[in-house]
Amino acid sequence: MSDKTPMPVEDVSTILQLQVPVIVRIGHRRMPVGEVLNLSPGSIIELTKGFDDPLDLMVNNRQIGQGTAVKVGEYFGLKVSAVGDAEDRIRALGPEAPGTPEAPESAVEEPAAE
Repeated sequence: MSDKTPMPVEDVSTILQLQVPVIVRIGHRRMPVGEVLNLSPGSIIELTKGFDDPLDLMVNNRQIGQGTAVKVGEYFGLKVSAVGDAEDRIRALGPEAPGTPEAPESAVEEPAAE
């Protein structure tokens, strides 16, 4: 089958039912190994985002959108406020090329004004 041969419809429906890990990142930080080894209960790690900044919606360690934290019953949830186009989301599901950075924030569409 060549790269240009369309995938049979039943194959697409199977792929669309696959479950992938979705991560909501509240922030990140690089730390020296020594600091990581010294972490203990009660340690506080300062992150790179402000309290009111949007959270990153990630698939396969690649940012595909942003949103805000919400409460859903007794759980946390994410209200999506911006998401990349379908091509960016599909690309995030594929293997990561060596040296490829995660999706830049510019890949995320800003929400339309309400």
